[in-house]
Amino acid sequence: MTVSDRWLLPDGVEDILPPLAGQIESLRREVMDTCQRWGYQLVIPPLIEYLESLFTGTGHDLELQTFKLTDQLTGRMMGLRADMTPQAARIDAHTLGQKGITRLCYAGHVLHTRPRHMLTGRTPIQAGCELFGSSSETADMEVISLMLETLRVSGLPRVHLDLAHVAIYENLVSEAGFDRVAGEAIFDAMGRKSVPELDAWLGDCPAGSAGEMLRKLARVSGGVEALAEAKQILAGAPEPLQHALGQLERVADMLSRDFPEVSFGFDFCELRGYNYHTGLVFAAYVPGHGDAVGKGGRYDAIGSDFGRARPATGFSLDIRSLASLGHRASHASGLIWAPAEDDDALDGVIAGLRLTETVIRALPEDKDTDPRARGCDRILVKKDGQWVVDHLD
Repeated sequence: MTVSDRWLLPDGVEDILPPLAGQIESLRREVMDTCQRWGYQLVIPPLIEYLESLFTGTGHDLELQTFKLTDQLTGRMMGLRADMTPQAARIDAHTLGQKGITRLCYAGHVLHTRPRHMLTGRTPIQAGCELFGSSSETADMEVISLMLETLRVSGLPRVHLDLAHVAIYENLVSEAGFDRVAGEAIFDAMGRKSVPELDAWLGDCPAGSAGEMLRKLARVSGGVEALAEAKQILAGAPEPLQHALGQLERVADMLSRDFPEVSFGFDFCELRGYNYHTGLVFAAYVPGHGDAVGKGGRYDAIGSDFGRARPATGFSLDIRSLASLGHRASHASGLIWAPAEDDDALDGVIAGLRLTETVIRALPEDKDTDPRARGCDRILVKKDGQWVVDHLD
């Protein structure tokens, strides 16, 4: 190993340097402030937990994404969180145990064994909100609306929102009676939108069967016309499917009214997540960026492993990606340079300015430094015995 190799970071892991680090932190605070203004209380879950807590109700995908280690105190297996949603569910069910509605928000690093997408790394900064205790469409609308508001705060130029409903897939698979292996293969092919694979699994299903409906739905995506096509495919299907289609239509109508600048679509292959979603799901995209910038949905079953099954819905997003994609107006003024002089009056002026401004105090080694090279556009100078702020030429 060469000297330079010692300082190489693992693939998908990066240092976040100025000025991006400052932009990310500013956006994180603004997103969290927005969530708290909607009534969501901030929680800070631990970076590591026992595996039983991290994997509860989440299926196999999350387990593959989780780094594992042994607790030296107990010998039990622990994991570095790959998703904060199960932690929020544990806090609601076990730690808080509140009656009625609970709204929680969070932001922090998560770690992935592999990048989820070629555009992402292995250390995203996840932020999100979770609403526990309501199974109503009003709760779903609140969570989606809040996610769109946070994306607006992030300065994204245009947003497209895809809506889907996990119950449509689950009911069709259940009615078709596939075994576990076939069900997992179909789920995987649906999530990857692999029509040839779905044709191989479902091509022999008789006309009008659940399998044929599933195969046809895999080809349906788009705007209002896609929902109309899905209604035709599922005509005569059981009531739960009709209810799911109706919910999609109602939510899309309300969002179109409240967010006219957002384009909406329907994707019946939208099954992403960590296999814990149970109802309406959604994902937001921006032009030119292949991965979702925000996603979420309903996951009513996740709290049962903690002894308190509650209806729940929420969303998450990657602050790192949003900071890179958004165009936020910067209202910060430049920095102020203060000379390296031992002067009590200067100390007092600097202390007062630092209540609202950023002041860089020069050190003895800075005697040849140009303040502009440090981002300063103003300088403290002494005029008529008083220290005042002057603009640099």
